[in-house]
Amino acid sequence: MNVELRHLRALAAIGDEGTLTGAAHALHVTQPALSRTLAQLEQRVGVRLVERTTRSLRLTEPGTRLWENAHRILGQLDDALADAGQGAPRPLRLVFAWAALGSHTVPLLRAWRERHPEVPVDIRRADDPAALLRRGEADLAFLRLRPAPDDPHVVHRPLARERRMAALPVGHPLADRAAVELAELSTETVALCATAATTGAELWPAGRRPRTVTVPGVDEWLTTIATGAAVGVTAEGTVYQHPHPGVRYLPVRDADPVTVHLAWHARPAHPAVDAFRDHTERHIAESDRRASADV
Repeated sequence: MNVELRHLRALAAIGDEGTLTGAAHALHVTQPALSRTLAQLEQRVGVRLVERTTRSLRLTEPGTRLWENAHRILGQLDDALADAGQGAPRPLRLVFAWAALGSHTVPLLRAWRERHPEVPVDIRRADDPAALLRRGEADLAFLRLRPAPDDPHVVHRPLARERRMAALPVGHPLADRAAVELAELSTETVALCATAATTGAELWPAGRRPRTVTVPGVDEWLTTIATGAAVGVTAEGTVYQHPHPGVRYLPVRDADPVTVHLAWHARPAHPAVDAFRDHTERHIAESDRRASADV
């Protein structure tokens, strides 16, 4: 099977851009040339990778799998070339959906920088961190939603448990309380964030579930709550990552906590993945010991 890097780069761009026109522009080739490259790839692997109509384009199931693997393979090649040319690994890429590791984030990364100054960490937010791991575009991720149990590419380990917090507009009748219960929020409209979905209506008992409204991102979620149009329920990490002058956070006494997972690719491309994983677990364990001693 004579598949070349140009074939993989073509499929990676098509899957990323969602159109042949966009992919051709990203690759600096003509659309007919890109179409020929895709046709060659499909012929050589023996399956249809892209479903095309006059109005739309989507990857088939085999196409999606190859698209993810293509990203990983191309990323590993780029890493190998960079390593050969520079003699040092690239930065460790850490992704998260919206709250990183909450109050632990800054101390964790400062301690890593002090102990491993030769390995910088690039941290970024992504709507789907697990997808970046699968495609080899990230090395590690903090997740509050567990990956699918049958996902062969993503390995994860629980790190910490966070309280669920109510997010209320300043001036709300409950905002001056020390804590609330789910039943007290069941008559409210609850804003759900499409990119931070640790909370849904199923958190409440059947028959007592609130009305919900979904917003596209964290900024919209905070604004919707601050203006009094809704309330929210989130993990405790949000309190530290996204403070807002118009929003008051307080614990939800009777809601199950949210587990934060550290995840990485089953075949790590970066040599520092194991060291960062060990560093993170030690940091959390030491923080827990200090918190217990203070009680």
